[in-house]
Amino acid sequence: MNRIARIASFAAAGVAGLAAVTWIGIGKDWRALLANPPSGTDVLFWSQEQRDAGFRMIDKVPFLIEARRIEAGRDVRELPEGEPLDLGDALETYMDEARLASVVILHNGEIRAERYGLGFGPGKRWTSFSVAKSLTSTLVGAAIADGYIESLDAPVTDTIEGLKGSAYDDVTIAELLTMTSGVDWNEDYEDPQSDVALFMQHEPEGDLPVTVSYMRGLARAHEPGERWNYSTGETNLIGILVSEATGKTLAEYLEEKIWKPYGMEADATWLLGTDGNEISGCCIQATTRDFARFGQFILEGAVADGERVVPADYLARATSKQADIGAPEAGYGFQWWTVDDNAFQAQGIFGQGIFIDPERNLVIASNANWTSARGSPGGEGAARAAFHRLVQDTIDREGRI
Repeated sequence: MNRIARIASFAAAGVAGLAAVTWIGIGKDWRALLANPPSGTDVLFWSQEQRDAGFRMIDKVPFLIEARRIEAGRDVRELPEGEPLDLGDALETYMDEARLASVVILHNGEIRAERYGLGFGPGKRWTSFSVAKSLTSTLVGAAIADGYIESLDAPVTDTIEGLKGSAYDDVTIAELLTMTSGVDWNEDYEDPQSDVALFMQHEPEGDLPVTVSYMRGLARAHEPGERWNYSTGETNLIGILVSEATGKTLAEYLEEKIWKPYGMEADATWLLGTDGNEISGCCIQATTRDFARFGQFILEGAVADGERVVPADYLARATSKQADIGAPEAGYGFQWWTVDDNAFQAQGIFGQGIFIDPERNLVIASNANWTSARGSPGGEGAARAAFHRLVQDTIDREGRI
């Protein structure tokens, strides 16, 4: 069989909607998934083997979801090979412990380490899950630089009129970015009655986008700005806000502002909901080298092709602690997780991440398939933090900062 027609839905933590996919050619990279298809469409309940196969092809297989292409430019930003980072056996151990599909370590803009596992390889795309949140936040900064958004203190409802008359009436763009809106939201990935699960099944009112239709029905739990609460739904609202402000799709705007001018090596994709909007809280598919390039772009002050894409003051706020998340030595910026030693990172379920340490001129991009969405207690997440610290310590010993 060379072609297959099949229509179904995809629902995952952080994915805002369902989409139909028809008639896609079968490739060798995903025959394993077709040979062992999931009984349901929620990746949280797929087997380890199904996720191993599915995470590299979510934008391709016929029973998942539609995606919009993000084209790369002609001039590729080279990543020169640097002296291999001497990590002993730690890298291979980490690859096994955290079930890594890939890791690329950039130091001073050079590749100091690059490894692949789980049958994955360079040049192929892996899904990002919530790593996409940090790219969505960066597009807000681009929209400010371009004059589409005047102030982060403006009410969200000034741009997203469909939210008027809801709990978002007094919420600012900045509070949406820091997830401190005070609007009630449950992100429990294991609860089928949580908002992150029910969101997927929502039928929108009239011609409202799915995100706006669902979020406008939520109640207020706290006053805006008082308390942080992780909400993928709010990142999806940020995506709607950027599209409404710019008049462009998120994929188009990302391609225009970053992907082409910075010199990404390969085309990427962004998954779509049933309303045709990118799922901005989730699911950009790209090569690991290009995720690392995005980290380098941020590290260099968000400058592409000689032009500052994001205002310096916005970038400084975005990547520093703006909200207390109740964890020691950590916080939340504008859709970035922050660390008190001035490092910050984008993170996605099942172990996706971009770690950025400006003091050491360091970027670590990694993709994985952990044993569960958030990893086992004291398991993969702890192994990742320990590995990041090891890389930092190794660079410190080299004295090459």
